[in-house]
Amino acid sequence: MTPATEATIVDTVHTTPGTAAWRVEVFRDAAHDDPEGNQCLAAIRELGVRSVARVRLGRGYLLDPELTEERVRAIAADLLADPVLDRPRFTPPGAVPERGVPCTILVAPKPGVMDPVAQTVQRALERTGHLAEGGPRVQTFRAWELEGTVSDEELDLIGRRVCANETIETLLIGGESLPYATVPKASERGPVEVSLLSLDDDALLELSRTGELSLTLEEMKAIQVHFAQLAREPLACELETIAQTWSEHCKHKTLTGIIEFEGERIDNLLRSTIGKATRELDRDWCVSVFKDNAGIVRFDEHNDVCFKVETHNHPSAIDPYGGAGTGIGGVIRDILGAGLGAKPIANTNAFFVGPPDLPAERLPKGCMHPRRILRGVVAGVRDYGNRMGIPTVNGGVWFDEGYVANPLVYAGTVGLIPRGMAEKEVKPGDFIVSVGGRTGRDGIHGATFSSVELHEDSETDSSSAVQIGDPITEKRVLDGLLRARDLGLYRGLTDCGAGGFSSAVGEMAEECGADVDLSSVPLKYPGLASHEIWVSEAQERMVLAVPPEHLDACLEVFRSEDSEATVIGTFTDTGRLIVRDVGEVVCDLDMHFLHKGTPRPVRQATWTAPTVEDPGCPPCDDVGATITALLSAPNIASKSWIIRQYDHEVQGTSAIKPLVGERGDGPGDAAVMTPVAGERLGLAISCGTNPSYGVLDPEAMALAAIDEALRNAVAVGADPARAAILDNFSWGNCDKPDRLGSLVLAARACYDAAIAYGAPFISGKDSLNNEYRVGGESRSIPPTLLISAIAPVPDATRAVTMDLKSAGNRLYLVGATEIDLGGSHYLQHLGLGGGRVPRPDLERAPRILAALHAAIAAGDVRSAHDLSEGGLAVAAAEMAFAGGLGARLDLARVALPDLPLGVDPDTAKLFSESCTRFLVEVAPERAAALEAAFAGLPCAAIGEVTDAPELAIEGSDGAPLAGIPIEELRRAHSGGFNG
Repeated sequence: MTPATEATIVDTVHTTPGTAAWRVEVFRDAAHDDPEGNQCLAAIRELGVRSVARVRLGRGYLLDPELTEERVRAIAADLLADPVLDRPRFTPPGAVPERGVPCTILVAPKPGVMDPVAQTVQRALERTGHLAEGGPRVQTFRAWELEGTVSDEELDLIGRRVCANETIETLLIGGESLPYATVPKASERGPVEVSLLSLDDDALLELSRTGELSLTLEEMKAIQVHFAQLAREPLACELETIAQTWSEHCKHKTLTGIIEFEGERIDNLLRSTIGKATRELDRDWCVSVFKDNAGIVRFDEHNDVCFKVETHNHPSAIDPYGGAGTGIGGVIRDILGAGLGAKPIANTNAFFVGPPDLPAERLPKGCMHPRRILRGVVAGVRDYGNRMGIPTVNGGVWFDEGYVANPLVYAGTVGLIPRGMAEKEVKPGDFIVSVGGRTGRDGIHGATFSSVELHEDSETDSSSAVQIGDPITEKRVLDGLLRARDLGLYRGLTDCGAGGFSSAVGEMAEECGADVDLSSVPLKYPGLASHEIWVSEAQERMVLAVPPEHLDACLEVFRSEDSEATVIGTFTDTGRLIVRDVGEVVCDLDMHFLHKGTPRPVRQATWTAPTVEDPGCPPCDDVGATITALLSAPNIASKSWIIRQYDHEVQGTSAIKPLVGERGDGPGDAAVMTPVAGERLGLAISCGTNPSYGVLDPEAMALAAIDEALRNAVAVGADPARAAILDNFSWGNCDKPDRLGSLVLAARACYDAAIAYGAPFISGKDSLNNEYRVGGESRSIPPTLLISAIAPVPDATRAVTMDLKSAGNRLYLVGATEIDLGGSHYLQHLGLGGGRVPRPDLERAPRILAALHAAIAAGDVRSAHDLSEGGLAVAAAEMAFAGGLGARLDLARVALPDLPLGVDPDTAKLFSESCTRFLVEVAPERAAALEAAFAGLPCAAIGEVTDAPELAIEGSDGAPLAGIPIEELRRAHSGGFNG
């Protein structure tokens, strides 16, 4: 194709109709690399298609057909194309582009799906005078040009499996007629009555199903009784409001309900375990817990920090990019809505997906391949966090076949908030102000959709639940919000999360009441029904309670930040939620019934340990080969290809990065931030999880997850006495007694561990019903508990990293090694199940953490690394290649308990995953001090750091077991899995 500077536009008769708009396609110059095209080609090769030789991506824009060619070229030059890297192509309205390749795939957002890039371009064109304000809309698309001899079947496979997500995108293969200026189907505004009072049980359940309400029969009957007492039928908007408020996602009905388990009646599992631990610990540095959008704890004399981790599992299964992006966008808004608003300072994430090498024939119907899901969620988190200028500093990726059909996506954010701003309120007479993005049809039924099982038709049936994020809009909301906060212009706020205005206004007005006029709500496009406006989860929106005397100033602050702010109602003292549209009442609900009227059925829970033969501890025939195999296993291998897509330097506060060591390839244990400029006080952020333990022993899994999160934080220098933790449960369908029984065991273990470690829970979130139904078979995810931790680091300049520092230093194994191989990576490597799942000694573990913290604070520790996946062998290997130094281990110095018959001691010492263990590097002159710090606790010198570039291991009998070059270790770790 000719470059733009030489391109000519000709009027030609074409057999294929073109698009009724100016088309601009921006491709990389042929002399420059095309990263997105290369990624697409790699994904095509993974499908087994070898006929494609090259792929190029064109960023496409559809512009007003009334524009002149001169203006279109000026727009491209000013805003759309980089003059050094790009070459734009222009096609006039009605014409078809001339392409020099045989195959083209076009992908565009479906009508009604938000197009944030187009919105940004539109705004820029209006501001630069290229378009009149409110003029014709800009639309975007992607044009994939493929070189090679590709069959129609291959093109179809590539389009559907690599290029487009047909849930939210239009796919054109070989065609050029893109839709322009189309609008979604219009719906009726105003009250819509739903006939409910005369329905029998079967009809009530059918209404719940077809209306995507996700309500049980008991709940539908409670609604029926309520409206029978009112002597009227419910309105559609009222039913949607109740369904959202009563959803598992919002109400946490399982954790707060009544459970019978092993002869005991549990009233509110959450309150009696996790909440109880926090109440009993009663830490004076806990500022606000379990009552706001995020937990808040004291940081220094001027600031508090807040932390929240959310799940966005079901949306990410349907649209990985949008699901993960809006997941991180939503948790950022949780931080903005904590107290009177906090500044986000760091993001975290954790992904659980199916095996990256899963054969296509084992992929369930209606599911995306795990590799595509992982690429999508990584890109979603990357783009959202990077564009908002928030560093992504901690997280992880875990692979298991149990997540193939139901991936888990956790997104977390840490914020900094001035002391004294943790409390908020709402008063009758305050204006209800909507701030941020406009409302569209995206995200409808997101709360109720997240409360049911996925199934093979979820992509089609629940496509409206997919949300589309716009980080640029949210960044403007953030800037305006913090300015308005500091000026004291509002007294309460929350984000429009699951349920949109329904949840935000409904929750804020619970103790007083509200009167809302939907006619005032700014819309992305016409045609939305009243209930769609009310429950839409369109992103980047916050709701404020603004006193009348501050209204004008508040609106002006947001106007100055180019963030739309609109009054949509007032808070009242009626105790009712009244919603109006087009002059009529579409919702009139009693607040007490809405928030307290949920039935509380008694759920049955059971637990029977799986009958899996204990394989013991099979001997390792080749230690070196086993260690390199473990290092290259997806769950252990480097995730640098993901980490390096995230900006962890923005804001300039990250003291310890996700990757450490001389080459920046060592997997750090935790991130350390210095949130206040010029201050040495740091904040460690860490996490812990191991779902392979949960299938065998959910109680031990929960204990181990908390232990891991805390030891990761302590390994970098955090103070365990000031650690705060968050729980995120992702479970199967807890209407099934066995699923619920394992949840009970895990929650009780959370109480035990929190009390033992003195670490209060400050926030949490559960995501249940993570099952996938294919035909009559329902498949559950492994019971998965993610524990996140934050703790202060007294002096961030003395924080410790895991890479070895100097030859001649001693290596100490801290903590006791047991025969803990259940769920271990060693047994997984051998294809074996069963065994004893690691669990910490709750009496000894807190003392070990405290001793290590004291040793680090005293300067006795040069490096430290926690022992987790792969045990001592993997930890030593990672420390060696990260530091570019060798290490020698003497297994004769590693203590073990009395061994059962048939257990090979060296295998157990190398690959056991026992909890609360560290490999610690100490200079010889500080060795005595370290040993004194651990007096009475398991701590033994087991080796030394060497100049020899290898990991040398001597067996318990003194014979050499392995001598692995550190470059071989590095290659295994870095090449085991990438995108």
